[in-house]
Amino acid sequence: MEKDNIDTLFGRLENEFDIDMPNSGHQNRFLEKLNQQNTIAVNSTQQKSSYWKPFLAVAASLVLCFSIFTFMQQQEPDLKDLANVSPELSRTQDFFTLAIQNELATLETERSPETEELINDALKQLFVLEGNYEKLKKDLTDSGDDNRVVYAMISNFQSRINVLENVLENIKEVKEFKSNESNQNTL
Repeated sequence: MEKDNIDTLFGRLENEFDIDMPNSGHQNRFLEKLNQQNTIAVNSTQQKSSYWKPFLAVAASLVLCFSIFTFMQQQEPDLKDLANVSPELSRTQDFFTLAIQNELATLETERSPETEELINDALKQLFVLEGNYEKLKKDLTDSGDDNRVVYAMISNFQSRINVLENVLENIKEVKEFKSNESNQNTL
C-alpha cells in the first residue's frame, strides 16, 4: 500500500523535478558560505560561555555550600540508641555490635565467585535492617525510652545476626556441595 502511495506521488511530481545542472563553482560557493556560518556560530557561542563560566562556577559553589549547610541543620544529632537507655542495654548493644562485626568478618573471608551473590544479597538485607534501626533510634528519641521500641531494636540486632548466620550456613552448604561434586568427578 505504501509503495502505491509513493508511486502515485512520484507520478504526480514527475515533471516538476529540477533536473538542470547548477552553475560551475556552485559547490565551492555553497561550502564557503556554510563554513562562514559555522565559524560565526562557533565564535558567538564560545564568547558567551566564556563570560559565564566563572559566574556559574561561583553560583554552583554557593548552592552546594548552602545545601550542605541546610542538610546539616536538619539532621538530629541527639538520636538515642540502646546505650542511652540503661547500662544493661549498653552492654547488650555492645554485645550485638561485636557479634555482627565478627560475623561480617567471617563472611568476608568466605567471599568467592561461588558465594558472591549470597554475600551481596545478605549485605543488601543488612543495609535495609540498618535503615530500620535508624528509624527505631528516631522512634526511641521521640517516645521517651518506650519499651516496645527497645524490644524492636533488640529484635533488629537479632535479625541481623540471623541473616548473617543463615548466609554462612548457606555458604557452608555450597562449599560441601562443590567438594562432593569434585570428589565424584575424580572417581
